[in-house]
Amino acid sequence: MSKFTFSTQYIEFYHDGKGAIKHLMEVQEGECIAALYRPDIGDIDIVWGENDENNKGFGLKHIIEKHGDEIAQLGFKVEDFIPIIVQFGDFNQKASEKGRRVYESKMFRFIVDTKYNGKDKIWLLTAFDLRKKPKRY
Repeated sequence: MSKFTFSTQYIEFYHDGKGAIKHLMEVQEGECIAALYRPDIGDIDIVWGENDENNKGFGLKHIIEKHGDEIAQLGFKVEDFIPIIVQFGDFNQKASEKGRRVYESKMFRFIVDTKYNGKDKIWLLTAFDLRKKPKRY
């Protein structure tokens, strides 16, 4: 297996973000190539990724474990939320670093990385809700 990939590559989910996310949630490994598309970015791969006990990570696993509850509070399933905000959201590109592109609206942010192991690759790093959380008493 090449270090350029995130394990198994699935190509059958071309521009099918919802199908790709549901599949990765089931198999919990690999990546779906060109599962998302935005005219201002191009094709975006979705990777399963990783997340640790401190919620530091990347990819779909990180989004689910760190931001899944807030996505559910918005009334969405992860497989619906990600394609909607990435493909159809009105975002401005913010300052980015280390090959990462940060896209932000008033309510949401998503980040794509443009490199993996030093090679060009556009893949979804994370996505989340920016709204202020209510204080818990």
